[in-house]
Amino acid sequence: MSVLQGILHTYSQFFEWDMWVKVLSDPVSWGLIGTLVILEGLLSADNALVLAVMVKHLPPEKRKKALFYGLLGAYAFRFVAIGLGVYLIELWWVKALGAAYLAWLAIKYFIDKHKGGGEGEDEAEGINQKGLLIRMFGTFWGTVASVELMDIAFSVDSVLAAFGVSNEVWVLLIGGMLGVLMMRGVAGVFLALIDKIPELETTAYILILIISIKMFAGVLFHYELEPLYFFIILLFTFGATFIVHFINKKKEVSKENG
Repeated sequence: MSVLQGILHTYSQFFEWDMWVKVLSDPVSWGLIGTLVILEGLLSADNALVLAVMVKHLPPEKRKKALFYGLLGAYAFRFVAIGLGVYLIELWWVKALGAAYLAWLAIKYFIDKHKGGGEGEDEAEGINQKGLLIRMFGTFWGTVASVELMDIAFSVDSVLAAFGVSNEVWVLLIGGMLGVLMMRGVAGVFLALIDKIPELETTAYILILIISIKMFAGVLFHYELEPLYFFIILLFTFGATFIVHFINKKKEVSKENG
């Protein structure tokens, strides 16, 4: 019964006015929310392209509907995942597994990059129109179901990263909800940004590694980094990204002129 009460207490916090006031009046909370949104956008830019490819076989007027229904489902999943996660993340072994998974994501990215590989090379093939979901629910609703499952798969990484950034319920909820919207509505902006500053993609995975280390520190040494200091680290990481980009650009110009 205590488990159920804990989960219900978590959901009840979503509707507490005092928490709204506290979060929305705290600059550090807004900084963390902004970090979650940017991180979500950087990680999900390519995912948005995958979703666009998944609905391309539908008539133009139905593509937006399929993505919209998938968006509603993504919001519902985030609400459930964050509500349960706030309770479950207090269990040390859940936090340890989450930290290990995030570390694996980051390490895999750098290994693939070193090998010259990349994520998503085979993902642009589109949806299998003879697949089980299409046969069960028809072309349109089968596509919606596929988009929803893909949204859930993409959300796992983001939700775990969010719990590494903050355990504040409203920070997680606002950041998560805005993050989903960013993935669907402003994905093109992030893709253009990554094209212009390719180092940002690497930065996203460096942040995931930092978040993983932060979570491990909490599990192994019971050390919780203050939100303000964590935010300063994030700002420093983004600042270093632009410096590295400027240096790389300068080297390219020197090579072209030389």
